[in-house]
Amino acid sequence: MDITTSVYLPDYYRLFERLAGGWLMKPCRFFYKHTWSADVNDLKSLYNISPQQIAIELFRINGGKTGYYLANLSHQKKYYYCGDKPEDVKLKLLKLGIGRVDPTGGNHA
Repeated sequence: MDITTSVYLPDYYRLFERLAGGWLMKPCRFFYKHTWSADVNDLKSLYNISPQQIAIELFRINGGKTGYYLANLSHQKKYYYCGDKPEDVKLKLLKLGIGRVDPTGGNHA
């Protein structure tokens, strides 16, 4: 994903990219926040999980293959491999019921 791509998610989802050197949490915009007072990047306080624990769970999905991953950090704690292209993230979000197909043909998730 380049710097001009925006991803809109509920605040309990986070987008990660697996690179050769490790994991990168991608910046996202939230269309829903379940709490307005907390720092949305304080995953330990919000979801009782550390970034290291998330990396372990993401690695387990696909053996740490490079590409994009989603983490649902709500009480369910579900993890998904999206694919190696930014478009794969949009497709995974649509399969999860997040977003909609843009009727004008734009690229919005």
